[in-house]
Amino acid sequence: MLKVGEIIQTVKGIVETRIDLVKYEIQDEFLGVLARLILLVMIGSITLLVLLFLSLSTAFYLSSVTGQPFMGFLLVSLFYMLILFGLFYTRYSKRVQSKIQLALRNFILRNRKDSDDEQEG
Repeated sequence: MLKVGEIIQTVKGIVETRIDLVKYEIQDEFLGVLARLILLVMIGSITLLVLLFLSLSTAFYLSSVTGQPFMGFLLVSLFYMLILFGLFYTRYSKRVQSKIQLALRNFILRNRKDSDDEQEG
């Protein structure tokens, strides 16, 4: 016959093991989100540098085509100003916000099932 103390110790051990398992799962999920955020920042930084150098190259090219040193930079800045006005105009659009939220959710807060599928494949 089992003693009550042994049963309590067994249940206590099971509960502690389950708590430790949940802690490790939370840590693993947090590290996954953190890694994806760092990757997103790195991608954004590289994209910003590419855009900067592409803009400078386009501005210098347009300056040489027009023959006026300021004209290329003016045309590139007007292009970016059009993009800015477009973004400013659509800032309250629910459709645009939902698409951005969905993209970020899929990239940063990817489901655990998705990451498990990738590990299997």
